[in-house]
Amino acid sequence: MTVMKTSMRNFVAHKGRMALSAVAVLLSVAFVCGTLVFTDTMSTTFDKLFAATSSDVTVSAKGASDSGETTADNGKPPVMPASVLGEVRKAEGVKSAEGTVFSTSVTVVDADKDSLSPTSGGPTIVGSWNATDARTMKITSGAAPEGGDQIMVDADTADKHGLRLGDEITVLTAVGNHTARICGIADFTVTNPGAAIFYLDTKTAQQALVGEPGVYTNVNVTAAAGVSDAQLKKNVTTELGGDFQVKTAKETADANQKDVEGFMNVMKYAMLGFAGIALLVGIFLIINTFSMLVAQRTREIGLMRAIGSSRKQVNRSVLAEALLLGLVGSVLGVGAGVGLAVGLMKLMGQMGMELSTDDLTVAWTTPVVGLVLGVVVTVLAAYLPARRAGKISPMAALRDAGAPADAKAGWIRGITGTVLTAGGTFALYLAAAADKATDGSLWLGIGVVLSLIGFVVIGPLLAGAVVRVLGAVLLRMFGPVGRMAERNALRNPRRTGATGAALMIGLALVACLSVVGSSMVASATDQLDKTVGTDFIVQSDSGQLITPQAVKAMKSTPELERVTEYKWTKADFTTPDGKTLKDTAITAADPSYATDLRTETVAGKLPDAYQPDSMSVHEKFAEDHGISLGSKIKVAFKDGSAADLTVRAITSSDVVIDAGAMYTSIATMAKYVPADKMPLDSLVFASAKEGQQDAAYKSLRSALHDYPQYTVRDQTDYKDALKDQIGQLLNMIYGLLALAIIVAILGVVNTLALSVVERTREIGLMRAIGLSRRQLRRMIRMESVVIALFGALLGLGLGMGWGATAQQLLELEGLMVLDIPWPTIIGVFLGSAFVGLFAALIPAFRAGRMNVLNAIATE
Repeated sequence: MTVMKTSMRNFVAHKGRMALSAVAVLLSVAFVCGTLVFTDTMSTTFDKLFAATSSDVTVSAKGASDSGETTADNGKPPVMPASVLGEVRKAEGVKSAEGTVFSTSVTVVDADKDSLSPTSGGPTIVGSWNATDARTMKITSGAAPEGGDQIMVDADTADKHGLRLGDEITVLTAVGNHTARICGIADFTVTNPGAAIFYLDTKTAQQALVGEPGVYTNVNVTAAAGVSDAQLKKNVTTELGGDFQVKTAKETADANQKDVEGFMNVMKYAMLGFAGIALLVGIFLIINTFSMLVAQRTREIGLMRAIGSSRKQVNRSVLAEALLLGLVGSVLGVGAGVGLAVGLMKLMGQMGMELSTDDLTVAWTTPVVGLVLGVVVTVLAAYLPARRAGKISPMAALRDAGAPADAKAGWIRGITGTVLTAGGTFALYLAAAADKATDGSLWLGIGVVLSLIGFVVIGPLLAGAVVRVLGAVLLRMFGPVGRMAERNALRNPRRTGATGAALMIGLALVACLSVVGSSMVASATDQLDKTVGTDFIVQSDSGQLITPQAVKAMKSTPELERVTEYKWTKADFTTPDGKTLKDTAITAADPSYATDLRTETVAGKLPDAYQPDSMSVHEKFAEDHGISLGSKIKVAFKDGSAADLTVRAITSSDVVIDAGAMYTSIATMAKYVPADKMPLDSLVFASAKEGQQDAAYKSLRSALHDYPQYTVRDQTDYKDALKDQIGQLLNMIYGLLALAIIVAILGVVNTLALSVVERTREIGLMRAIGLSRRQLRRMIRMESVVIALFGALLGLGLGMGWGATAQQLLELEGLMVLDIPWPTIIGVFLGSAFVGLFAALIPAFRAGRMNVLNAIATE
């Protein structure tokens, strides 16, 4: 009980010094709990939506995916004849059945041809209005569609784009364009996570989405009273046979949930990973805080030992303070986590993904995880300072105002840090020299961990040399004040090393990702320059296939020399070794594709693969199946007949663009696949006539004016789009890493604040002999800048090493160019100096306000 009272007294007495450490715990726990609440809420939202929108039993065509989305190569949804509806109604236990048509392979635009698709990446769905949708949608304006010139839109989409009744919108599909006016606006009775949904009447939907009447994509079946979904499924399956997919409401909901589960898991674990990084940085802050508090209370601890306190009691006293700190920070962190989850939901709403706070889900495990994590991490971080406090002898404490340095510990630290760093460096070397990416990735992970720990351990030893160099470059020009700032940073290398290490971790990750991201852009740009021999690339950013009408419009552009079509489908391959490979991708293109994409061959010539009944395979496929030039492969095309194709070329497997592709000509595919089953183009290449690139670019864009679902890019546009995509990803990662850097800034603030308290008497004496308040504040700011730059140098150097190694490893996967983004690296380094200045504002201000006489009188 005495130990707890002492701990409570010390905790309250030093509450200001504990506050920043508590904030570090709070932020880390809040991020963990906020992530869990946010992803659980997303899961609840989707569960409710899928449960509400699933009929008791759903019948869909055989070619539909598990979740019912369209997957056909011709851009149309897989359909079944209307006669299926009558057969379903005959099944025992059916109360009602309704045929519906829907498609996600669509683009919807307004009268100005601006897309109405969600900006969040959610699907655009156009379907027929039906009874199942009527359960989850309430018409708030107008009425349901009843004719070909009417369409209904969901309220969220209408609000985002300012749509009103009577506005004209156009549905762009593989079978053509359909224009209608808004006749109704319907609101969801459950939360819509971000899809844009449009409704036509059934007859119009059949014609607009499929291009033929009397077909359905789904039949929604409602069970009669007392009939279970499982029994109804069995009855319907018996009636129809095995030519259709039949799923219960739960199976449909589970399939839909599985589609979004991957995205949610990636988001969840990525955010938890960054929370873990912030927690790691927080550990350094807590260790630093307790180490300094123990050093400052050496006399007090000595007195406690002198009057009978045992080592265990002193140790428990410090750990009890850590327990209190962990509890306070964790409890506040759990509450802040719920607030963070709500904030994330609002942010996602701004981005287009609507999540209602009515579905806010806080599982009982979330606060438990937060509390356990915060308390355990805080207590573990305080263990070493507590152990050090327990070792203080009464006489040593009474003679000295600070804890004596342990020379032996310094030697052990130096040897351990050197060994770990050397081991990490060797592991990184092995990763860069690996022959297989899977082997190298293991060594890369080991190298990153060992080198990081090594730098953390050896940091205090590096602090002396690095700070002296920084001092010589930056501080000496400020005269005595600069030299004092340098000496203050060198006074306690362990403290400087630990504070710099907290900043080092975040900046190392920033540097590593910057190098990898920049190398990805440089490598892709290099590959485009070397391999792409066409001027323009036309494709849909939403993945929609290119219609024959759009291709015809492109081919009518007079400034173009050639237009190359590119499509792919799946087929069953029977190779010379007797193996049958199901659903293997095969690419069909015009013969000019061999010129548009300069793919390296290891045997034969690629243009020969476009001869009649010919094809190419890639090198690895050929090796695995004993294929050589002249070998024949039986190719059974999806939706077509089988062909015996002769291998005329073997392409290199060491390519980035179209890696692993196997080519044949469109003419060969058309010979074995019926015209109405031929896949549409995935993309189209176009090349301008000599000297007419600019005119062709304008004409091509003009020719596709009526097809806004497709984007025309020249090579510069394509490179810029690639750079933007990678840049957006990196910016998101940097935003998450900012949490770790914020915690590191708190560490610098805490270190300086405790350092000022530790040097109270010294500061008073310096003020007494003539040091002005301005000079004092400048000294503390410069000390902070040096510590921040020390951490930045270590972090950026370490991160660039990781990034360069990762690029060498990824060279096996085609990342051929190492590119160091020096502007980013230099910007981060200079930004670290501003971080140091910012962190020193409050400690410097408090030091400047000290009463000189009171400071001198401090023991």
